[in-house]
Amino acid sequence: MGLLSRNATRLLGSAALCAAATVGIAYAQDNTDAPVETTAQKQERVTALQRLILGAGVEKVAIDTPQSVTVVEQEDIDQLQPQTIGDVMRSIPGVNVTGSDRLLGQSFNIRGIGAPENAGDGGRIIINVDGVQKFYEQYRLGSFFSDPELYKRVEVLRGPASSTLYGSGALGGVINFETKDASDFIAEGETTAVRLKSSWSSNGNSWLSSSTFAQRFANGADLLITGNYRQADTYEDGAGNEVVGSNFEAWSGLIKSTFDVGDEGRMSASYQRWNSNLDDQQLSQTSTASFFGLVDRHVIDQTAILSYENPFSDNDMLDLKVSASYSSTSNEQRNADLRSSCSAGSFAIVCDSDYAYDTWQFNAQNTMEWSGANWENYLTFGSQTTYQSRVAEAWLNNGDLLPVRFHPEGTDLKTGVFVQNEFIWNEKLTLIPGIRLDWHRLSPGDGVVDYNGNVPGDSDDTAISPKIAAHYKFNDTIAIFGSIAHTERFPTIDEVFSTTSSSATFLPSLSLEKEKSNNFEAGFALSGYDLVQAGDAAQIKVTGFYNDVTDLIKLDSPFVSGNNNREGYVNIDQAEIYGFEIESAYDSDYVFANAAYSYVVGKDKSDDSYLDTIAPHELALTLGGKLPQHGLKIGWRARIVAGPQDSVRNSDGPLPAPNTTSTRYSTAFDIHDVFLAWKPEDGQLKGWELNAGVDNLFDQDYKEFLNNDRAIGRTFKLSLAKQIGW
Repeated sequence: MGLLSRNATRLLGSAALCAAATVGIAYAQDNTDAPVETTAQKQERVTALQRLILGAGVEKVAIDTPQSVTVVEQEDIDQLQPQTIGDVMRSIPGVNVTGSDRLLGQSFNIRGIGAPENAGDGGRIIINVDGVQKFYEQYRLGSFFSDPELYKRVEVLRGPASSTLYGSGALGGVINFETKDASDFIAEGETTAVRLKSSWSSNGNSWLSSSTFAQRFANGADLLITGNYRQADTYEDGAGNEVVGSNFEAWSGLIKSTFDVGDEGRMSASYQRWNSNLDDQQLSQTSTASFFGLVDRHVIDQTAILSYENPFSDNDMLDLKVSASYSSTSNEQRNADLRSSCSAGSFAIVCDSDYAYDTWQFNAQNTMEWSGANWENYLTFGSQTTYQSRVAEAWLNNGDLLPVRFHPEGTDLKTGVFVQNEFIWNEKLTLIPGIRLDWHRLSPGDGVVDYNGNVPGDSDDTAISPKIAAHYKFNDTIAIFGSIAHTERFPTIDEVFSTTSSSATFLPSLSLEKEKSNNFEAGFALSGYDLVQAGDAAQIKVTGFYNDVTDLIKLDSPFVSGNNNREGYVNIDQAEIYGFEIESAYDSDYVFANAAYSYVVGKDKSDDSYLDTIAPHELALTLGGKLPQHGLKIGWRARIVAGPQDSVRNSDGPLPAPNTTSTRYSTAFDIHDVFLAWKPEDGQLKGWELNAGVDNLFDQDYKEFLNNDRAIGRTFKLSLAKQIGW
């Protein structure tokens, strides 16, 4: 408790200092020169907590949503100048990147759910790209491969309550990525836009080249074509050590077209592709386990979507959205250093091999609306069907096909139906009950066998995800909210049909139970306007949560002597994860500030030990100034992170040597960044955009607790873009 108390005191003290500094700076402004805003102008000011939430049902701002939600907008992404998707996620409370900072080594963790070493964690967090679910799992590799330059918005919904709309088993939550549109580039009165962008990062000498073309046609149709090329050498950590295998080269592109269908219908078609083809890559992308050697690796991720929407504004019973999609993530591995050791069992990992997930998905939903003198009601119902196949092929050195039984082939068919009602009374009380029922069938591939050499049969099951949430707004200043949600996660193909692991042998885990989660949340929100100067705005949202998880699925130590011929994955654990999150935002004409604090504790209820997937408590701060008449913004960001809760994993001193075999170690650290953004809105320089910054300003040598290698050291960043339109 002493360690936790010191860390919590340190972080909360920093938060108090930040709040005091923000108010002090705001008071120091010359109020006599500040423009007086009208009521309409005040309402147009949007802080981070007033951003629109699109994925939680009826559109509403973040502070009025009865669950923890965070939106990262295009402006934030541009200021961060991210090289990887993980760079976008770090300032979101309760959200962390796991594995490593390497391009192919990143997965996500929300409120202690998610780690790259656990095969099923991809299913515990649902990741969507334009509504299409993405899932990938492979030993020593990350789970999501894409480029941040493709996206204009990232929305994170934390906690299991999102399972109702997105699918059973979202124990951690949902991450929604939204790609760019032609309308994001074409100014009013113009029909064509061209944008060129180049970025450079000093650590690893990383370069990005990006080109975008957008066209609006006379019949209401538009077209977007964008292409990106990004490359980097190996980067160095804060101690000057080269992080082997962190170099990369990747291409990405997006083509998207939308066009009118009838009076109000809108059709959209898009295709997105990410491609990285590298020789002599570190085989283990999630750690510094260099003994696995190098491998030639070609990874391709692609998503194709056809969708139709129609609000039917003259019919309150219809607001239709339908989409069909295809998603594929593939990895071709050749010429591993240890290829001479290619054999059956888990050392098939060094054989020439192909891995892939192919997913077909169909979504349909409709919203019906009723209203009275002082109430509104929105009923949303729909269905979601996905068919996913998992491919794994390896070849012995003599060319014979080798079943990859530790990464079994198979198919996963899911169909879900859901209904969610949203009742709003007098613009004060919002009630949101919902329920979802999912059915799935797992079917093994031909290479999956039990101990007797027989192919197991199909596995069928159902899951239910009910919830109820409430939000009450006393006035424009104070609101309270709460929710209760239950969800159940189906076992994955890997967990059910894996049969071998190195020298140990185990059976398919056909008796696995679903994981079950009961989650409780409650909180309050405060809003204020004209606090320090005319037209400013401030919000704070506090959320407490308790998540009780039973029948957790884990690998049952197949390397232990005498453990052969048993089921590999078993339901053995019960866990509780609890804590609170604080988000706050302030915005005025010349000063802005954001702060987010996450306090999460996770324990195994069987022995009261700490879970090793829980990130330490963290405070994220942003403080900056604006010169709106010049389109200039400058700022400072900081992350102040405590040491791990478990003292065994807290080094509480200098970090161990870089090649240590103990990956789950860490110590408290604080990281500071500075940034500058310049975007003139008029004059001869209109259309230019400059972003500059320094990450890890003091070249701190540190390691994220959920990463298995050290973080990148001091990095100077520069980005220049030019857009023209006609």
